[in-house]
Amino acid sequence: MDDRRTDQAVEIADDWAGYALELFTYPDHYHGDVESVYIPHGVIMNRIECLARDILDDLGHDNLMVLCVLKGGYKFCADLVDSVKAQSRSFDHPITTRVEFIRLKSYLNDCSTEDLHIIGPEDLSMLTGKAIVDTGRTMKMLLQHVEKFQPRTVRVASLLLKRIPGGAMTLPDYIGFIIPNRFVVGYALDYNEYFRDLNHICVISETGKLKYKL
Repeated sequence: MDDRRTDQAVEIADDWAGYALELFTYPDHYHGDVESVYIPHGVIMNRIECLARDILDDLGHDNLMVLCVLKGGYKFCADLVDSVKAQSRSFDHPITTRVEFIRLKSYLNDCSTEDLHIIGPEDLSMLTGKAIVDTGRTMKMLLQHVEKFQPRTVRVASLLLKRIPGGAMTLPDYIGFIIPNRFVVGYALDYNEYFRDLNHICVISETGKLKYKL
C-alpha cells in the first residue's frame, strides 16, 4: 500500500500477536473468548485525536456533517466528533458539527437513509465514519449515495483498514490503523452482536467464535 493516506496510518505487522489479556481489564463474561488485546483503548483514543487534527487541517473552514455508519462505527464516530469539537474550540470560529446515522448492507445493496435531510449542501463538508474497511464495497456504495447531495467536500474516515488480498481499491481519506486479516472485535465491532461492550480491540478466539456462533 503505497499512498500518502496509508503512510500516515499506524501499520500493524502480520506477526503482531497482541498484548497479553492479564495486562488489561475486560468483562468477565468474555473470559476465554478473546486471544489478546490487539489495540488498547488508550492507543485508539490517541490515534483518534491525531485523525481529528488532520480533519480539522483539511476541513476546519467548513461546517461539518458526519455520517456515522451503524452499528460498528458508532463509538469511533462519537469519539472522533468529540475530539474534532474539542480541538476546534481553539479556532477563532469553532466549526459546527452535525451527526446523522446511516445503515449500510453491501450484501443487500441497501442503503437505509430515509430520515436523512441535508440542508444547504453547497456550504457543507461531509465526513463519513466507518469502524473498518476491508473489501471496500460498503464504502463505495456510501460514497455513491452521499454524492447525490452534492456537498462541497466528501471525506471518509475509518478507524481500521484491513490488509487483505484484493482489498479496497479506493482508500479512506483518514485511516487509524492498518491491520492484518484477523477477526477483531470490541470498541463496537461485534461478532453476532457480542463484544460491542469491549473497550479494547481484541482478537476473537476459536472458542469465542464457537460460543457465539448463530
